[in-house]
Amino acid sequence: MKKALQHYQTIQSTPFWKNLLCAFVAVLIVLLPPVHLAKANIMDTFGNFGVKDEVELGKKFSVLVKSRMPIIEDPEIVSYVRGLLDRIKKNIPPQPFPFEINVVVDDTLNAFAVPGGYVFVNTAMLLELEHESELAGVLSHELAHITQRHIAKRIEKSQKVQIMSLVGMLAGAVLGATTGAGSDITSGLITGSMAASQAALLSYSRDDEREADQMGLIYLTEAGYNPIGLASSFEKIRRRKWESGSNMPTYMSTHPAVEERQDYLADRVASLPQELQNRPEDDERFRRVQTLVRSQYTDPNIALAYFSKQEKTPLIYMGLGIAAARVNKVKEAAAHFEKALKGAPKDYLILREAGRFHYTKGDTNKAIFLLQKAAVRNPEDLMTLFFYARLLNDKGDADAAANYYQKILKTLPEDSEVHFFYGKMLGQNGDQFSGHLHLAYSALYRNDAKKTAYHIKKAEALATNQKQTDSIKLIKKQRDERAAYWQ
Repeated sequence: MKKALQHYQTIQSTPFWKNLLCAFVAVLIVLLPPVHLAKANIMDTFGNFGVKDEVELGKKFSVLVKSRMPIIEDPEIVSYVRGLLDRIKKNIPPQPFPFEINVVVDDTLNAFAVPGGYVFVNTAMLLELEHESELAGVLSHELAHITQRHIAKRIEKSQKVQIMSLVGMLAGAVLGATTGAGSDITSGLITGSMAASQAALLSYSRDDEREADQMGLIYLTEAGYNPIGLASSFEKIRRRKWESGSNMPTYMSTHPAVEERQDYLADRVASLPQELQNRPEDDERFRRVQTLVRSQYTDPNIALAYFSKQEKTPLIYMGLGIAAARVNKVKEAAAHFEKALKGAPKDYLILREAGRFHYTKGDTNKAIFLLQKAAVRNPEDLMTLFFYARLLNDKGDADAAANYYQKILKTLPEDSEVHFFYGKMLGQNGDQFSGHLHLAYSALYRNDAKKTAYHIKKAEALATNQKQTDSIKLIKKQRDERAAYWQ
């Protein structure tokens, strides 16, 4: 669960991460039809570039992103963005594939979507927006790019191209605005003059953005959000870019009428019924996720400075505790967690984080007490179950711990930390094959090629039946998919 956090220093020192994936950012304003516009069945719109092709392209691009960028696996954050996506998805036309959303640790204001239902949102987007409706507006816009098949339609108009070339072209469009390290990545992905010359084909056009804004407002409003979220998110992205002194991203600079679009959107929202404009903002869980992201996945000293200026609520004390622990200010962290618990003794998230802190500093009894209370308050919180499983194993109850690890992996199958501790426990208790297999998955999801190969080799030597042999084939297949993009 700390996979993304472990990559933080690398991100800070690598220009590539700061610029990656600009081509798919949610630019949010355009001419919009009535909110209750009838929506065509997307199943009727698929042409020569069919569903199978879209899914294959999206999957390969998702593997590319996951093989190069740190993805957050914290179940509180994962379940939040999945829930947000599901809420919007209920009000869009039926799609021929499931949607998947991931949070990327990156300090650029980006969100992007690709064919096949894959959506990514950067941590900066979670931190810089003020309301859940704004984040929902960004996601609604990105979902519209998928439902309206903007990339797929452009591919259909091009000559027949192999999927791997399309992945390279897609990466070329995504990396087109990057410099330095980004150009090295691009050169390894775009092969052949055809792919290079057609990379621009996969960038969104002005009309694509207009349609995505148009449908995005519909999706946002029908999901029950205040429609102003779409416009205000755009304004915040635009303002933050100028305040930071950075260049406007490519997706903005290619649309000179963006101010006009913004003005029209404001007028369009103003024309909607008052009951839609007056919808209240419900940001409670959004604030909780913001606190987790800021305290766990940004510079801890900057996070401490930020939290120190905020009104001291239990949630803010929790953020202070997490950030202080990351810079080894153990006594300060303990004091912050105590204040958080005193102010909100029944909050499962605070109980969870306090229990996690006390476990890592060696206070097992206090950790058990807090984690048990957290589990009672929210039996589905997987981070609580993860640390409780580790405690159970420490006390010699490996069978009970295994049940928790297996439950967690059903929801978070690519969590490297869970695979690591589960594999370590299995090996220590005599199941060498399964131990090495899970350690191989742990290394795979950390993009550690050497350790992946080591543990696969160990597991392969221990395989004694067809089921185990099939397990080796499966992990090798997944390894090969990622290895295509490893440096």
